[in-house]
Amino acid sequence: MQWGSSAFVLAVVFCSTHAFADPVQKSEDIVKFFAGAADLGKSRGICVGSEEECKSKKKANDAPAEKSSLDMLINFGLNSAELDTTARAELGEFAKALKDNRLSTFSFVVEGYTDATGTVHYNEGLSQRRAQSVAAFLTASGVEAARINPIGMGEKNSRSPNPYDPVNRRVEMRIKTQ
Repeated sequence: MQWGSSAFVLAVVFCSTHAFADPVQKSEDIVKFFAGAADLGKSRGICVGSEEECKSKKKANDAPAEKSSLDMLINFGLNSAELDTTARAELGEFAKALKDNRLSTFSFVVEGYTDATGTVHYNEGLSQRRAQSVAAFLTASGVEAARINPIGMGEKNSRSPNPYDPVNRRVEMRIKTQ
């Protein structure tokens, strides 16, 4: 999914084992990542040089931006929407980042996902409970509820080609655009 010229994603991935877990992301790293995410449109400027030099500079500036992402791997039990101790530590850093003045104007969509285990109907409900669990933790940590929109996505948008892979059981937070 892309908004503007690049997608800014914070994926909180719920896995079944700590073997895949990264160290806790620090709130300052999260703030720096998202602080540059505001899409203010194309910049305007004056080119000083020949017409050819200005055209080549314009082409270089119009190159598509790379997709940016920041992943935090967090354990999450099969068929569960409960956050474990590791998840709480990771989300605590995320909540701290969201309360930073540099991110105070951003709102986020919290998208819950599942793997393909279970029926489509069950997975839609489970993904919604996962998104709400993360949103509830963030609001309990002092983030304004109006800045967080939890949505269950079910089995859609697998991170792995294997639809049963535990990495597909996750919550992703994205900057909400108008």
